Amino acid sequence: MDIEKRMDELIDIINNASYEYYVNDNPGITDQEYDDYYNELLKLESKYPKLKRTDSPTIRVGGQVVDKFEKVTHDAPMLSFDDIFNEDEIVSFDERIRKACPNACYTLEPKMDGLSGSLLYEKGVLVRAATRGDGVIGENITHNVKTIKSVPLKLNKPIDIEVRGEIYMSKKSFEKCNEQRKKDNEPLFANPRNAAAGSVRQLDSSIAAKRGLDFMAYFLPNPDKYGIKTQSEALEFLKELGFVTNYKLNGIAKNVKDIINYIDDLSSKRKSLPYEIDGVVLKVNSLDDEAKLGTTQRVPRWGIAYKFPAEEVLTTLKEIKFTVGRTGKITPNAIFSPVHVAGSIVSKATLHNEDYCVEKDVRVGDVVSIRKAGDVIPEVVEVKKERRTGNEVPFKMIENCPMCDSKLVKEDSNYFCKNDLCPARKIESLIHFASRDTMNIDGLGERIIEDFYNMGFIKDISDIYRLENHKEDLIELEGFGEKSVNNLLESIEKSKSNSLEKVLFALGIRHVGKKTAKILAKRYKNIDNLFNASLEELTNVNDVGEIIAKSIKSYLDNLENQKLIEELKELGLNFEYLNANTDDKLEGMTFVLTGTLEKYKREELTKILEDKGAKVTSSVTKKTTGVIVGDKPGSKYDKALKLGVKIYKEEDIENIIN
Repeated sequence: MDIEKRMDELIDIINNASYEYYVNDNPGITDQEYDDYYNELLKLESKYPKLKRTDSPTIRVGGQVVDKFEKVTHDAPMLSFDDIFNEDEIVSFDERIRKACPNACYTLEPKMDGLSGSLLYEKGVLVRAATRGDGVIGENITHNVKTIKSVPLKLNKPIDIEVRGEIYMSKKSFEKCNEQRKKDNEPLFANPRNAAAGSVRQLDSSIAAKRGLDFMAYFLPNPDKYGIKTQSEALEFLKELGFVTNYKLNGIAKNVKDIINYIDDLSSKRKSLPYEIDGVVLKVNSLDDEAKLGTTQRVPRWGIAYKFPAEEVLTTLKEIKFTVGRTGKITPNAIFSPVHVAGSIVSKATLHNEDYCVEKDVRVGDVVSIRKAGDVIPEVVEVKKERRTGNEVPFKMIENCPMCDSKLVKEDSNYFCKNDLCPARKIESLIHFASRDTMNIDGLGERIIEDFYNMGFIKDISDIYRLENHKEDLIELEGFGEKSVNNLLESIEKSKSNSLEKVLFALGIRHVGKKTAKILAKRYKNIDNLFNASLEELTNVNDVGEIIAKSIKSYLDNLENQKLIEELKELGLNFEYLNANTDDKLEGMTFVLTGTLEKYKREELTKILEDKGAKVTSSVTKKTTGVIVGDKPGSKYDKALKLGVKIYKEEDIENIIN
């Protein structure tokens, strides 16, 4: 028998069986037959390792371990769509499209709830897989993607091609994965999306192989290269190559009515689908129309993502638990029977403060409705008082700190623990200091900080910069090792060079958020100038005012805080503003945004304006410099006209910015 010929024959049989199973949903052979062919191939590869092909399906078991994730620059940016949430926004999108392309029709596809991935093939063989990253630069995850059974290792045609799609975890795989993690006493994944994201970022591909990931192809970056004229043709071409597509659920729409009908139909099927979806992706079908519409720097103009409304479910409130924040603020939290809400298991939600609980008359034992605000943050919507039995326990605010038992102090509508040595406050302040928006210390997350605090390695902010002294002890900890400890120490060292505004925000001065920290840094340039500022001077700083000024002065006058800042200076932290040469051409101007902007997201344009010295507010007054108007502006536009405030279109403000 020709061994190599038999191995090639087995690979063809297995690949064809996978194509029929995953792509056509029509198994051509039984599971037993598949296993027999697969095991025969395994034995031959074991006996004749030199004959093993790089595209053999047996590599899906994983086992490759990488030292780190290499960066990958995408040949064409992986853009993401803007989100819309209601019928009016669908109408606006359609109207905008038809101004340029009167005869446009759309492909409609379920919006998979996973993460985007790019697959690169040379002569039909998978050579690279990458995450989306920031759209321009992603990470190489080839070793993990090769373990995904629905990803073809070899295409049905020997062509060079890039294919993009969604890496996701089915509901069944998610439940199975969490069952195993529960047995192993590991933290459960919150939802399939998080589980999929964590799985493709494993250094050891054998871990990813066990997670049951899947891949759904949905996009070709350069379809004209293959003679394709429409998005629906591109999807059919992907299916022919051997990719799983959502051909059974995809649709075509000629008008808004068709779009609404499709969304309603898909929404009714959502719970019965084997995977999570969170909306519908609309794309113009004609690639000529797509080229005519083009893209902005950030998003395609030819497509948009409709997001399903937040899902609401009922559950029973079992307990109200009080937590302590970094400023000492006490927050009541609802603890309830775990429920599935918008794709994840939720068991707690914030109740904000005493007033909120009293106003809603929240009681332990109540049936409450829960939803995710924006499909992210769980919140208690209402109490179902008609379901009360009389055994519910009314809410009562605590008088002492749940961590250190100090007497609580009420300020406005909130209660605070004023004990600076309270362990909960310490841990929360350390977590805040290291977080992404502040010092951005990679590898020093919430769980690690809590562990290091309890072990005595970090008791104060300055201890973070002395972790080098505990290097040998850290290496010995379970889950660590020399490489991960070195990476952590490098990230800590790198954080020393952050600009002043990052440090000010990180220190956790009450009322000083990200925006105020930047205003102070730009104004005072270094920490010493800020120390020397009087209360009156601080009060008069734009956007600061009396309450924030008093809080800043109180913090800086505190001897313990002064000692901490001196320690941090000695440890090498920068306390200078590093963006002193930024363009402040819009200093003193105030803008308001209204309507749907075409080129920018609101947060993006707000940041650009603030970086150039402007102030962006939510209300129009006589002092407003101008109102920036997008599509379908609201009442702010009418008020601007009434007050005689200048109106800017998007292109006008771009000219000012540039």
